[in-house]
Amino acid sequence: MIHLPFRFLSATDSRSQSVASETLSALVTKKTKKQQRINWALGVLCLGWTGLLVGCSGSSTVATLGDWTVKSEFEGVARTGASNFVLNNIAYMGTGLDNKSQRLQDFWAYDPAKNAWTQKANYLGAARNFGVGFATSNNKGYIGTGINVNGDLLKDFYEYDPAANTWKKVADFGGTARYQAVSFAIGAKGYVGTGNDGNYLKDIWSYEPTSNTWAKVASYGGAKRVGAVSFVINNMAYVGTGNNNSTQQKDWYVYDPATDVWTQKLDFTTDQASIARSYGVGFAVGGKGYVTLGSGTSTGTTVWEYDPATDLWASLGAFEGAPRAYAIGFAIGNKGYVTTGGSSLSAPYDDLWDFDPTIEQVL
Repeated sequence: MIHLPFRFLSATDSRSQSVASETLSALVTKKTKKQQRINWALGVLCLGWTGLLVGCSGSSTVATLGDWTVKSEFEGVARTGASNFVLNNIAYMGTGLDNKSQRLQDFWAYDPAKNAWTQKANYLGAARNFGVGFATSNNKGYIGTGINVNGDLLKDFYEYDPAANTWKKVADFGGTARYQAVSFAIGAKGYVGTGNDGNYLKDIWSYEPTSNTWAKVASYGGAKRVGAVSFVINNMAYVGTGNNNSTQQKDWYVYDPATDVWTQKLDFTTDQASIARSYGVGFAVGGKGYVTLGSGTSTGTTVWEYDPATDLWASLGAFEGAPRAYAIGFAIGNKGYVTTGGSSLSAPYDDLWDFDPTIEQVL
């Protein structure tokens, strides 16, 4: 049954019509006649509106842009808090925490052209979780920081050469040992910052592979935090969300390495409610950024698209796997990817999904 969004007003008394009512009809006021004309007009409008609804009722689905497809599941053990980077259209991922709370050292590569995983040389540093990774224009990848099996915070860093499938130690991270930091790369430099060294942090450091040195750059523009997300569009890094002393964050900043300046952008929020979160995933595809998953009071699986040209957020469907935090997100070509993570640190996943923002998702 279709319920029309109008409440019709009666032009006459609703009681049974009798001779007495016929007599009363002669006494109808001008106001009542006017109401009758209004009701008649509304009735005509509703008939047209009803026809439109009936015409649409043949389909019970709603479509929105942004569709997810399940891919070849990760071949290593399921995990949370892994580290990753992308080089030459291949995603590399390793370390993390398994369902027995054991830190991991294994390292894997995913080729989307083959939809296949290949195990690589184990990470050279100690087994760890909650480290960071990035890849620079020298065709090398880097992983460091995090927590080891003894619960020690780490600041060591290692370089991976995909051509030789080898690791080597490089200069320790320039800041304090920490975990749950954020990282990104712009051109020849990698950047690491925020996180927790026993206190929440907002400092940012850049790494130059040629000189093998770290340098402190401008600190993050917002509050201190752990579990933030980042992505890079047109050589500008966008960073936001996270957790600051148990308070979920929704602010959003862009970093320009040319000027070493952080600029605040529109908060990661909607008109309806805050969607602040931590430990989510972020990636950039086609000049736009995407954020989803994580932990927070209203996090859910909605995918949020950020357009740097307009500084606006919009929802784009929903992640089709299980809700999770501590996952890995990355982009290759015109698609984004999400893998691992868990409903908790002790309940990890090993599925892999790709995201195409140009295809309709049927809800």
